[in-house]
Amino acid sequence: MTLYFENETGTDLGLPLREIYEEVVREVLKQEGCPYEAEVSLTLCDGESIREINREFRDRDSVTDVLSFPMLEYETPGVFDNVEEDSPDAFNPETGDLILGDIIICLDRVRLQAEEYGHSERREFAFLIAHSMLHLLGFDHEKKEEEGVMFEKQEQALSSLGINR
Repeated sequence: MTLYFENETGTDLGLPLREIYEEVVREVLKQEGCPYEAEVSLTLCDGESIREINREFRDRDSVTDVLSFPMLEYETPGVFDNVEEDSPDAFNPETGDLILGDIIICLDRVRLQAEEYGHSERREFAFLIAHSMLHLLGFDHEKKEEEGVMFEKQEQALSSLGINR
């Protein structure tokens, strides 16, 4: 597995952010039965940076907590049956890892939302990674049914790691 990590902020939450990132990514991939070694990129930024990215890529001029940029499109979320045939360019030629995509998290929002929801910053950070990983695996929450599936999967991954509210 190849995990890229970049903290573009001066913010220090006093947490082992890289370790949390790795453990949550591994757990979600295990939970969803990903048959490949995977590559994921995580960038941590501030509110203004994520606002600019949100405006550029989603045409929304607002600060958000997390953005996900999946590399693959799935017929069925989390099903990898035809990835090699349908998306051979989704594999890193140097490592052979399946490139799942990019995650961008706003650390300002991690702090704010942890306080708003009454749980730890560790829990909020891990939640946003689990949420975004599910997006990278094709899951969405546009419809009520999809939202329920994503919520259940997020909670299952975090609970398996002992990261509870």
